[in-house]
Amino acid sequence: MGVIIGPPVIDAGVSLLSVLVSPVLVAAGFPSPAQDYYFDGRLDLNAHLIKDVSSIYVVRVSGESMEGAGISDGDELIVNRALEPHDGCVVVAVLDGELTIKRLRITPAGVVLQAENPAYPDIEVPALSDLTIWGVATRCLHHV
Repeated sequence: MGVIIGPPVIDAGVSLLSVLVSPVLVAAGFPSPAQDYYFDGRLDLNAHLIKDVSSIYVVRVSGESMEGAGISDGDELIVNRALEPHDGCVVVAVLDGELTIKRLRITPAGVVLQAENPAYPDIEVPALSDLTIWGVATRCLHHV
């Protein structure tokens, strides 16, 4: 028997990161010259992004099959393993032992793992395949 050393346990009540938040919306079109530029309070990113620390994981994306959903190669996804997957969710799936990130489609003909890039085929899951929905993606941390 070996010793298993894992990541430190984080108390869900302890905030590790908070940032200043602006009380006004920032225009993505024409800027408003009359707007004051000050920040009001702090936003706790843990409380904003993580609802239950015991069921949240971050996974790094490899590949381009989900670009149509705004998920690019190298992005990090916040994945909640406690959520019930449903039709239309972006999920981390384990199909016959292989991990993949796809949009879950439940059709009368069966389950489809849908790519969000026309260069990649959808995966129609055969009835006898071993499919596990590992978790539901809730946020994408996208590099700009």
